Amino acid sequence: MEIRKYQQSDCRELTELFYNTVHTVNAKDYMEEQLNVWATGQVDLEKWSQSLQEHYSIVAVENKAIVGFGDIDKTGYLDRLYVHADYQGKGIATAICNQLEQAVKGKITTHASITAKPFFEKRGYKVVEEQQVERQGIYLTNFVMIKER
Repeated sequence: MEIRKYQQSDCRELTELFYNTVHTVNAKDYMEEQLNVWATGQVDLEKWSQSLQEHYSIVAVENKAIVGFGDIDKTGYLDRLYVHADYQGKGIATAICNQLEQAVKGKITTHASITAKPFFEKRGYKVVEEQQVERQGIYLTNFVMIKER
């Protein structure tokens, strides 16, 4: 597996990986209506790419296919961390997260899904609060988590 910096040409593949991961991996913790508002399948590629370019963003590649990605901003907010459903449990999220955490100084904050919470807890993140995020009138539970360093 290779980890490299995000390139604009990756954007469409990342949005597809995001959609598919949410709708398969997160399906055990969220109802279908929640998954549908979280990952609608309708993304603004320009906005996604701009956000990924403004953050420190990396992708994991195996056999020329992107199998995971993540990004963190300058303030230490770990925004996205997604691994392809077929590559779960192979250390890809750990490898991506290791690089993201090394890219910034100080504490790191993330808003972890129910699914991702145990992964972040194993990495030393602590839950600050549980929150309900509203999207199109549907509420999704996630957790504000912080890793002090």
